[in-house]
Amino acid sequence: MEPVRHSRDKQSAGIFQATEDVGPSGGSVTGTMLEHLGSIAGACGAAAVFVYVDELNGNPLPVAAPSEPTLYYVTKASTEDKVPTIPINGTGRFLRIPNVPLTRLGQVKIALFLAFSKGLVKRGDKIVFLCGVEESGSLDTIIVTEVGREYEIFATSENESVNGTASRIPPEVVDRVIEIASELGSEGREGKPVGALFVVGDTERVMPLTRQLILNPFRGYPEENRNLLDHSLEETVKELSAIDGAFIIRADGVIESCGTYLKTVSQEEFELPRGLGARHHAAAAITSVTDSIAVTVSESTGTVTIFRKGAIVTEIEKPRTIGRSAKSAGPWRAKPRRRNKNAAGQDEDSAKQ
Repeated sequence: MEPVRHSRDKQSAGIFQATEDVGPSGGSVTGTMLEHLGSIAGACGAAAVFVYVDELNGNPLPVAAPSEPTLYYVTKASTEDKVPTIPINGTGRFLRIPNVPLTRLGQVKIALFLAFSKGLVKRGDKIVFLCGVEESGSLDTIIVTEVGREYEIFATSENESVNGTASRIPPEVVDRVIEIASELGSEGREGKPVGALFVVGDTERVMPLTRQLILNPFRGYPEENRNLLDHSLEETVKELSAIDGAFIIRADGVIESCGTYLKTVSQEEFELPRGLGARHHAAAAITSVTDSIAVTVSESTGTVTIFRKGAIVTEIEKPRTIGRSAKSAGPWRAKPRRRNKNAAGQDEDSAKQ
């Protein structure tokens, strides 16, 4: 198949092809980025290329030949039929991420973490990621990174797998935990911010290090009724996230308990950034002494942080609402302060003056 033809010299065309001639979009930012994406990937020796296809805005879906880096279409769509159709000879694969607001860097972080947990990429792979501001209809940023090298994007230790070896966690369980945590961080619960802690895997060693702060709401129910992969359980989990304590989840997705206190102590060798609270230190501590992963949701910022072996693997920050209209700011915008009246019917603030 011929490379995509633009008004520029043929040598400037990238190794990725479009499903059809680019046409009018060739002069757009997105069209230009797609045109050069392949040549950048080739020059970097990339093992994989990720494209956030939800912002293609009418541009043709890029296609890679079998001999080129693996191409992944990153989307929030729940089914593949909601995004542009892949041609029969296309080699791209879909990678679904949670349907929550994300910054450009958030798109990269969560996609790389999920790809790593599924075994699609490994430590040391060079990755090229084309992304853009959500709902802008434009892809304007190319990020080149090496998996596991940069803490700012995604960090792992040498020869480290997110899932470990002792308690292999299926990718669909990791996906589900990240999705629920991301929704809690973005939406809160009934318009109010909430924090949460999920500990997944190696429950044989995790459970002896816990005690219940309340009666366990999941105790006595059949395993099929308390499996996180059952989407009918989502609202129950979100409602119970308001309770202090952690969710303890088996590697197969079955929830063992919630409202659970972790009795471990932080290890000195695992220093966390200043400003993180008890929830984050508990997550670091439990993962330092067990073969589990922990996912925290910050009540104050909505940031989702993932821990493994006592250290932060990655964190996904909630986009700020600065510069957005109050109407689009969602449930997080500040509410007007209620004025209390004294016995005389005056506002307390006025009475003090």
